[in-house]
Amino acid sequence: MRAYVGVGSNLGDRWAHLALAARRLRAAPRVSLLRASRVYDAEPVGPPQPRYLNAVLELETGLTASGLHALLQLTERAARRKPGAPRWTARTLDLDLLLFGREVVRTPRLLVPHPYLVSRRFVLLPLSELAPGLVVPGTGKCVADLLVEAPPLDLFPAGRYPL
Repeated sequence: MRAYVGVGSNLGDRWAHLALAARRLRAAPRVSLLRASRVYDAEPVGPPQPRYLNAVLELETGLTASGLHALLQLTERAARRKPGAPRWTARTLDLDLLLFGREVVRTPRLLVPHPYLVSRRFVLLPLSELAPGLVVPGTGKCVADLLVEAPPLDLFPAGRYPL
């Protein structure tokens, strides 16, 4: 199954946290890291906090959506992210399962497509590098069209993803 994962970091060595995510995902059974977008430096959404580095990874996986989500949470903990931190606060590593094939997943622990995907320029811009024509389930719109409609945000390219 093709999956897209949003990656963000705004605490500590942000580049090292992004590299850790790629290493851990490449090493995971039944997961292949296919491509990475460029990394973007973005203003945070939510309370005042440091700027984020954001990117999107394209994966091929034999895991279920919930299995991949569990792997993402383990990877966040490897970067010393504390489970149960309040929403929209600073973090060493944030991994969001954005899309999982054309599946729509609605459970108490997992929502796919990611519920904020359609309004977050810091996700849509890197995702559009990898899959601009991909139609986001439930929207009837492709990533490129959603990006055009997304609210403005102060973000700029910061470099290549540290694979």
